[in-house]
Amino acid sequence: MYSFIEPIQSKQSLGDDGILFVRNEGIFDTMVKTLLLVASMIIVAALIPIQSSFSSPRDLDLIIYPDGSTHISTEIDIDPFLTDYELNLFGSTIDNLVVVGDNEFLLDTDIIHDSVLIQTFGSSIISIEYDIHDLVSKQGKLWTFSLDSPSNFTLLLPKNSAIVGMTNLPINMEIINDQNKLTLPSGKTEIDYLFSNTISNPIPDTETETNYFSYAIIGGVLVIILIGAVIIIRTKQKNLKPVNHNPITEKNNILDIETIFKLKPDLREDDKELVTFIFNNGGKALESELRKKFLQPRTTMWRAVKRLEREGVIEIEKKDLQNLVKLRKNMGEEE
Repeated sequence: MYSFIEPIQSKQSLGDDGILFVRNEGIFDTMVKTLLLVASMIIVAALIPIQSSFSSPRDLDLIIYPDGSTHISTEIDIDPFLTDYELNLFGSTIDNLVVVGDNEFLLDTDIIHDSVLIQTFGSSIISIEYDIHDLVSKQGKLWTFSLDSPSNFTLLLPKNSAIVGMTNLPINMEIINDQNKLTLPSGKTEIDYLFSNTISNPIPDTETETNYFSYAIIGGVLVIILIGAVIIIRTKQKNLKPVNHNPITEKNNILDIETIFKLKPDLREDDKELVTFIFNNGGKALESELRKKFLQPRTTMWRAVKRLEREGVIEIEKKDLQNLVKLRKNMGEEE
């Protein structure tokens, strides 16, 4: 008795015309999976340079200036096959940006808000330097530095600065040229410090201010003494002047107005007003000025002037076809 083992051909069938059909559903599935795997490998391979381009920088050094601005210098490895490289900056207020590639070749850049797009030109290492104004703030006398760094970095503080607060302990700390230099870990760091340009040598400044104050006091006392001496001398000179019953004014040697009236007690009141005006006008006046002052007609004023001339108080001169009325200088000699 024989037994026959027939192969199971579940994926094969014979058609009516004798053609053998083979089911290929598994083959299609395998091909699709293979294509997806290859595509995934290509994507991963393409992303490898991008991942390396966002790696931590080789070096990151910061210097804080006395005005609060910060100078940043860093060196980064990049893929030389990348034509453009975008770097995130630590803020948006950027000055003096310089990017150098291999062989100290200056690279073109384009700042976009808080990032910079760099044309690498095949460089594998780029050095970046710039100044930024976003990392330090000031409230009163307290300055605060704040940075979220992707890697360890060094920080050089300005001279005459004293650290009063810090969120992270430094990895290393040293003093270079009277400046604190810190090596700090990655992550967010805040440092509070006090800073003043007048800390270095306050004693000479105090002495200088004291000397200026002393000089000012001495100078003021000398000025007061000098003014007092002048006043005393002038007072003595006035007291030493001889009393003269016929005093003469310093200007034009004209008799004093009170002396004139004492010498001429019979003058009319209106004539006295004329004499007073002429005296106050420097001892002389045009007849036209007298008419304008006292609102008198020509004939009336002429009679008054002639009357004073007869009394010996004034004298009349011709000047540019006008009558110039002058007080006499030798009025007292005639008495």
